[in-house]
Amino acid sequence: MKAVGFYQNHPIDHPNALQDLDLPVPELRDHDLLVEVKAVSVNPVDTKIRRGGSIPQGQPRIAGWDAAGIVRAVGPRAERFKPGDRVWYAGDLNRPGSNSELHAVDERIVGPMPTTLDFAEAASLPLTAITAWELLFDRLQAHAADPTEHGVLLVIGAAGGVGSILTQLARRLTGLTVIGTASRPQTREWVLAHGAHHVIDHRQPWAAQLAALGIGEVTHVAGLNDSASYVPQIAAVLRPEGKFALIDDPTGLDIGPFKSKSISIHWELMYTRPIYTTATIARQHALLRRVAELIDRGDIVHTLTQRIEGIDAASLRKAHALLEAGSMIGKVVLVRS
Repeated sequence: MKAVGFYQNHPIDHPNALQDLDLPVPELRDHDLLVEVKAVSVNPVDTKIRRGGSIPQGQPRIAGWDAAGIVRAVGPRAERFKPGDRVWYAGDLNRPGSNSELHAVDERIVGPMPTTLDFAEAASLPLTAITAWELLFDRLQAHAADPTEHGVLLVIGAAGGVGSILTQLARRLTGLTVIGTASRPQTREWVLAHGAHHVIDHRQPWAAQLAALGIGEVTHVAGLNDSASYVPQIAAVLRPEGKFALIDDPTGLDIGPFKSKSISIHWELMYTRPIYTTATIARQHALLRRVAELIDRGDIVHTLTQRIEGIDAASLRKAHALLEAGSMIGKVVLVRS
């Protein structure tokens, strides 16, 4: 089968950064599906793995952790899907990714694709939807917020992929006032269009901007980027016993400022469940099914903004370069020709 991978870590302008390959069809494990991949999205994790991730000895590393496609075969213990079903998923960091014609994936982290989306639109969502859902409901426990109180969620970096889904989920499924941070006119408009009640500029002092909105403190904070640099402001605006959850990889994160307020701190990594085959692994199947229902009902919208024809090394190099430029809004998706 055709696939795209790499044998060494390189910057994207290196000729071997991503290579077209011919590989055997993957063998299925008990709970696996064999999926004919129709579309893939590119996320920051793809570029991080390409630049510095581990590579199997003597084998290529295949990236790709957002996919939509058609089930072609099922493993001996797979029972949720059958050949011909359309599915979407984000996959497992410990296994080869979806940048291939055929992909083996555990059905417990796969959901039925929304019926109202095409493959490209669907592929723009699984990783960000899973991350946003787990952060909001499993880590921040937003569903348990007291509805008699004025709960406020502050989303740092709300214009990014996860933020674009998190603001929608919070607006539709909780009673929280949703405030996103953004600094450019285009990103401010995007954040408001994707569910935020208000937008503040993360480059300016937060407390004064919140006070201008009549908000003295927030109850929940989602840190989606540059969390370490925002710790003093997070600690200042979070109420005592508030909750802070983050997804980025800060170095030297000083949590001391949170102690006096007994602020709880939560990490979210959507790969935890598949990496460790946790007892709750099938929650990813359930939440993808629920998000598909929300999309088909019109409550949530996809975040595809750029579509590239072909899933090959040249197309993926273009997509990686776009992402690394740091100015994209929404998701870039590659569609099999």
